[in-house]
Amino acid sequence: MMRPARLLLTALLASSSLALADVRVGVVVSSTGPAASLGIPEKNTVALLPQTIGGQKVVYTILDDASDTTAAVTAARKLIQDNKVDLIIGTTTTPASLAMIDVVSEAKVPMISLAASEAIIKPVDARRAWVFKTPQTDAIMAAAIAQNMQQNKIKTVGYIGFNDAYGEGWLSELQKNAAARGIKVVATERYGRSDTSVTGQILKILAARPDAVLIGASGVPAVLPQKTLKDRGYTGKIYQTHGVANADFLRVGGKDVEGAILPAGPVLVADQLPATNPMRAMGLRYTQAYEAKYGQNSVSTFGAHMWDAGLLMQKAIPVALKKAKPGTAEFRSALRDALEGTKNVIGAHGIFNLSAQDHLGLDARSRVMVQVENGTWQLLK
Repeated sequence: MMRPARLLLTALLASSSLALADVRVGVVVSSTGPAASLGIPEKNTVALLPQTIGGQKVVYTILDDASDTTAAVTAARKLIQDNKVDLIIGTTTTPASLAMIDVVSEAKVPMISLAASEAIIKPVDARRAWVFKTPQTDAIMAAAIAQNMQQNKIKTVGYIGFNDAYGEGWLSELQKNAAARGIKVVATERYGRSDTSVTGQILKILAARPDAVLIGASGVPAVLPQKTLKDRGYTGKIYQTHGVANADFLRVGGKDVEGAILPAGPVLVADQLPATNPMRAMGLRYTQAYEAKYGQNSVSTFGAHMWDAGLLMQKAIPVALKKAKPGTAEFRSALRDALEGTKNVIGAHGIFNLSAQDHLGLDARSRVMVQVENGTWQLLK
């Protein structure tokens, strides 16, 4: 017969073993700061993700990086060192996601970014081998904008964007795609996410007399350049990026963002998609789940990036569980491999087919063109 002390030790060991069996997911989002309008719906969506996958309990730990790159890196290290996570989802912004790459690659923990820039996942080198993402890249969306500009017979375009990796990535993609379609970029300006005035930059753009202007920004801070353009009497077409596709942009911008044209994930206008569109059903499913919890018209494309990350997890975790137990280096490696091999996952934003060369796996079906009309998003045919 076991002595009480030995029984207690056995029970503690069993309890520890069970604890290690949980799949631990760390989440880093910008739920405060300039990117909060993106990060809040991402954070909210975690509550809609499955609590059990492949018969294993999933434990989520959410940290706020306050839209700050240094804080994002600190949060990633904390999740890896203190929480022993098997996977990180995040973060919201491009600069912070880029900064987190070295942290996760060094620790060999897979990460699914919620930010846009193609530079987060390409090229798939030794560092980026551990990094995946769910938002459409700036490259995918810039191609759609340039195509729409050509259809609208636009010959010249001005640009104003964030003075960080997000804005620079968009400028690079605009220049490349515009040149391919015979469109000349005649002015380029930058501004900070927290700036309260862009009058000087807008006056320089107006002096170049462009047919259209692209604003390479995200969230509520993207309202400022469009409002300034309108205040200065600009009548050309104004394009935004998919980084503004949420209700806060419409609420804060009001009449100043009327007419804005942008590429967006299909989920934004899921109810306007034809029945034959494969993303319609998933988009409506996410929209209904989110709005049932957070209120009518509260859904945004950014929360859907978290939802799609959850779909990738649901496909990859059962595969990894066949090879190793959660909480081990072997499991994290198997999870990385499983994510890389994920095929035909129909998400709210598109159909994901990942590979060793492509850690996003979306194609042109992941984008639609929309316009702000009467304070709502309208699908452009």
